[in-house]
Order: sequence, then C-alpha cells, then structure tokens
Amino acid sequence: MTQRAVINTDIRKGKINRNIYGHFSEHLGRCIYEGLWVGEDSTIPNTKGIRNDVVEALKEIKIPVLRWPGGCFADEYHWKDGIGEREGRKRMINTHWGGMVENNHFGTHEFMELCAMLACEPYINGNVGSGTVQEMSEWVEYLTFGGVSPMSELRQSNGRQEPWAVTYFGVGNENWGCGGNMRPEYYADLYRQYQTYVRNYGDNHIHRIACGPNSDDYNWMEVLMREATRFMDSITLHYYTVPGPTWDKKGTATGFEVAEWFTTLEKSLHMEELITKHSVIMDKYDPEKRVGLIVDEWGTWYDVEPGTNPGFLYQQNSIRDALVAGVTLNIFHKHSDRVRMANLAQTINVLQAVILTEGEKMLLTPTYHVFNMYKVHQDAELLDLTLESGSYSFDGHEIPEISASASITAEGVIHVSLCNLNHEASSIVPMDLRGLAGQIVEITGTTLAGQTIDAHNTFSQPEAVAPQPFHAYTLEGDRLTVELAPMSVTVLEIKPQA
Repeated sequence: MTQRAVINTDIRKGKINRNIYGHFSEHLGRCIYEGLWVGEDSTIPNTKGIRNDVVEALKEIKIPVLRWPGGCFADEYHWKDGIGEREGRKRMINTHWGGMVENNHFGTHEFMELCAMLACEPYINGNVGSGTVQEMSEWVEYLTFGGVSPMSELRQSNGRQEPWAVTYFGVGNENWGCGGNMRPEYYADLYRQYQTYVRNYGDNHIHRIACGPNSDDYNWMEVLMREATRFMDSITLHYYTVPGPTWDKKGTATGFEVAEWFTTLEKSLHMEELITKHSVIMDKYDPEKRVGLIVDEWGTWYDVEPGTNPGFLYQQNSIRDALVAGVTLNIFHKHSDRVRMANLAQTINVLQAVILTEGEKMLLTPTYHVFNMYKVHQDAELLDLTLESGSYSFDGHEIPEISASASITAEGVIHVSLCNLNHEASSIVPMDLRGLAGQIVEITGTTLAGQTIDAHNTFSQPEAVAPQPFHAYTLEGDRLTVELAPMSVTVLEIKPQA
C-alpha cells in the first residue's frame, strides 16, 4: 500500500497538554479496592494502605492527573461518609456497580495521599445528582481552605493541618444519564448554581468543569455552551469504543474474529469526528478557545470476562486495545488546541485498564505499554505532519491503515508515534523530515506488536506482549523509511545536532 508522511520539523502547532494522558479511578469493581487500596494490614506490600507495586507502575508512565470518585458513583457519593476513623465510616451499597458493600475506607484523605505518592494532579468529581449545593461547597472548603471555618477545623481534626492544592473539580457526571437523567437546559441552570459555590480559597484556583455530552449529543453541547460558557473552564465528552451491535452484546475482549477487530478500530477512529463537530459548536460560543474540552471517559468496553461479576466491568486487554489507545492519543494530539485533558477508563481492573491485579500479582497490559511509550509527547510541541495513508479494507469498509503523530521536546528531540492497524500486513512508510537534512545524529525506536489479533498478557505469561527495540528503518538524507509490523504501535526518537 502507498504511504507517505511529511513532518515539518520547524512548524510547531501548540503544546500537547500532559493531562491528555490522564486516568480515571472509580469506586467500581476492583479498581479502588484490591487495585489501588489494600489497607494497611494487608500482606500485599503497601504504604498507608496503597499498593506499592501499583504506585511504582503508575509513576513510571508519569500519570499527570487522576479522576475520582466517579463516574456514576460520583453522583451517589457523599464525601463526609469517607472521612474520619475508617472503622467508624458509613457502609453503603454500591447500587451502580455490582450491589457490593462500600465501606468508604478509601475517601478524600486516602485519594489525596495517592495523588501525592504519584506526584499527579487530583481531579475530583462532585455530586450533583443526589447531592446539595452545600455539600459540594463544603467539600471544596474542606479540601482547600486554610483559614478558620467549620470545614477547615474538621479537616484538621482528621489529621490534615494544611489545605491541599486542588485545581480540577467536576460539577456532576453524566447528568444526562446516571447522574440524574436531566435535560440539558435543566442541568445548565443547576451547573450555574452549583459552580457559584465552588469557591477559590487563598491561592488555590479551581478549574470548574461542566458535564458535557455523551458521544454525538450535539444538542447537549449546544445548550451548555449557549447557557453556561462564561461559568466554565472546561466541558467534558464521553465516548466508549463498543464493537458489538448493542450494549447487551458488546463483543469479547479475547477470542474475537477479524470482523470484530476491524469494527473496533473503525469505531475508535470515530473520536476524530466527535471532537471535530463538538469543537465547531464550542468555537461558536468560545472563539478564543478559552474553554477546554476534557474527554474524561474513553476506552474500549466489552462484555465482562466469563465468571466475573457483571457489575465489575472486568475485561482482558490485548494488542487491539493498544492500537485503540495509540490511535486515540494521536487524535487528541491533533486537537490539542481544544483537548486539554483526557482520562482513560479505567486505571486498574476495569474496562481498558493499564494494570490488572490478582491478589499479590500485578501485570501491565498492552495499553499500559502504549502510555509508557507515548509519555514522551507530554508537554511537547505538536509538529506539523501530513500523512498519506493507504486504505485498510475489510468486508466493504475502509479505514486508514496508518495513524501518526509527531512532537518536539524543549530540548529539540523529535518523537514520532505510528500505528499500523492492518492485522496481517506490514507497512512501509517513507517520512520526509523537512528541516533536518544532515542534522540527524541518532535514531532509536520502540515497538509493541502481537502475534495474534487477541495477543494479551496473563498472570502466567505477563510478558507475552511487551515493547521491543525497533530497528526496521533506513535513513537517506532527510528521508526516513520505516517498516511497521502488522498490528503494531511504534515510537521513534530522533535526535538532531545540538
């Protein structure tokens, strides 16, 4: 197939916000309990109840921001139930996810401790669906106010003298669905009311985030931008890649046929259309692009693994998911003028997880490896890239075979990420590196590929899909030609002369 890329190394198109590489941790299944939190008495090595192995793995990928406590759980979560002595905290039924007992042992203090361990920004999602203005206002006060007040004193009585720094605060979640089944007009008014009391205390400035649309609900975006633009700093978008025809038949995480492989990648590419069309609406009301678009739930969603609780949303993770991650991150880069944050759903043991755990065991998924390979793009400058990709066809449908993105660091190092979506054919991609003739001093690369379309890691074979050094390239002048393996994700590092 005919492929060609041109990278203009001297044309920079804006910063790729590191928060595009954010994650999402909900009180759902084994994401929090067993995944992040095991308790201080656990035999699993931990620090203050938080798993050491998981913390080290997440630090490795430089997780920049973590969203919590939901998701649907956010709009039934009452934060005061999760503070104080753990044994005295209220127990509740998690009505959204599996009907399990939530003991509230992981609450505000534990989450903020986790973020400190990870050196990441906390993104807290407040309760609009079943909460009150006072409850949300008091949570912000508890977190961020250092003066004399009931909430500040309550925080201090629970062992935290100084306030925390909290930037990102979401006012409700999926209020068009599990967060209250609201009309956009109604939620817009509620948002305006609630955000008024999400106050800035001292030097802490809250970035207020409005609940945006589900997928292609362009009317929701229109109403929210029309009615509340001046009251928001960002607005969210949710989109899941579901290969199956219905929510009852979403498809399987492994053991699928080529048709499902192709459909999954085709649907993941739909993110491009969604961001483009929602951005047009945002531009109408915010031409200066002050308001950010936050894709704070995205990823693959399949039927749960056989024998697991349907409400736990536990699924395996294969090379197919790695390609979905690579393609989606490339799309986010392209729209970095509007997309300021994204949060993969979810961090551990749920949906498109980067980590799976089983008791003391932990494994890194193919999606984890993509985030580790792509972390070099965080806060780098997007480079102008033109890609002519051949078509990848199946059963009368066509999608581009190659997805690509390029950036340059403050030190002048260039990184190019390339995805070959074709499940059976390698792809040769000539790339013209304009502006670097005779200046390249070193090229290195890493690639992630699978031997089968559902290649994945298991606790007995945790390295079945793992990154490998990439050497399949030639350089002549400023023409770099690479040969990408079938169904692979590759990242190149190009160092020019200083």
